[in-house]
Amino acid sequence: MKRERDRTDGTERRASARLDKVFQVHLEGERGGAFGVARNISEGGMFVETRDPPPLGTQVRITFTSGASEMTAVAEVRYVCHLIGRPSEDAERHAAVRGMGVRFLYFEAAGAATGILH
Repeated sequence: MKRERDRTDGTERRASARLDKVFQVHLEGERGGAFGVARNISEGGMFVETRDPPPLGTQVRITFTSGASEMTAVAEVRYVCHLIGRPSEDAERHAAVRGMGVRFLYFEAAGAATGILH
């Protein structure tokens, strides 16, 4: 696990350690379903790359699949970002990342019925 340090005094900026792992997730919300790429997960939340992040404050259901098992979390969108950059000076195309930071609200029990998200 990786912890981010504050650049000015070397103290921890985040309350919990982050797992620097990349994996696919399924997102469900008011706008329907989509796939995303989860990164930088902690016990309190994570970042999810997705083409069309929902607005701040939106609740989303995030399903993680591992082999034959699934785990689902309901989370709140805490920030949205759209980053555009160039991977190198020689690159002709720009690289773009869109996504959202989410805070986990709760985890659903296996086989729980899906309800309406607010």
